[in-house]
Amino acid sequence: MDDFLAEATPETKMRLIKEEQAKGKLVAMTGDGTNDAPALAQADVGVAMNTGTQAAKEAGNMVDLDSNPTKLLEVVEVGKQLLMTRGCLTTFSIANDVAKYFAILPALFVVVFPEIAPLNVMHLASPLSAILSAVIFNAIIIILLVPLALRGVQYRPLGAAALLRRSLLIYGVGGVIAPFVGIKLIDMMLAAVGLV
Repeated sequence: MDDFLAEATPETKMRLIKEEQAKGKLVAMTGDGTNDAPALAQADVGVAMNTGTQAAKEAGNMVDLDSNPTKLLEVVEVGKQLLMTRGCLTTFSIANDVAKYFAILPALFVVVFPEIAPLNVMHLASPLSAILSAVIFNAIIIILLVPLALRGVQYRPLGAAALLRRSLLIYGVGGVIAPFVGIKLIDMMLAAVGLV
C-alpha cells in the first residue's frame, strides 16, 4: 500500500484514482456511502461495506460482509496468492509440455528420420512406449498438481523480480526435469513387464 485518502470529496477521490491509474498502478477503493460510488466504480478493485448504501454496494466489485476496511489487505494478499498460483502452474505446465515433446518426438520419428537419433536422449523402448509413458505420466502429474492448485502457492511479500526468479527456478526447472524422470521410469516399468 503506497498511499491512502480519507474524508475527501467525490471529485478528489476520482482525481486521485485516475492519477494513480495513469501511472500504471493498481488502485483499490473502499467505501460505504453514496458519495463513494463513483470512486468505487472507477477503481480497479472497489470494495463496498455491507453496512453502506445500496449505491456503494452496486458500484463496487465486491461487498465486505464484515464491513471492516482493513480486510482490503487480506483481499490483496489472497489476490496475489491466486495470481502466483496460476503463474506457477502455468510455468510448470509450459515447461512440462516442452520437455514431453522433446522426449517423445525424437522417439516417434527416429525410425523415419535416423539423423535425429542424437535428439533421442531418453532412449525410450519404442515409439509406442514413448506415447504410452507420456499419457500415463500426464494422468499422474495432473492428480499430483490438484492439491497445489487447491491449496495455492504460499504468498511471501517479495518483490516481483524475486517472485519470478523463484517461480522459474522451482516450477520451470521442475517442469522440465519431472517429465524426463517420470516418462523414463514409466518406460522402464512398461518394458520390464513386457507391455511395449
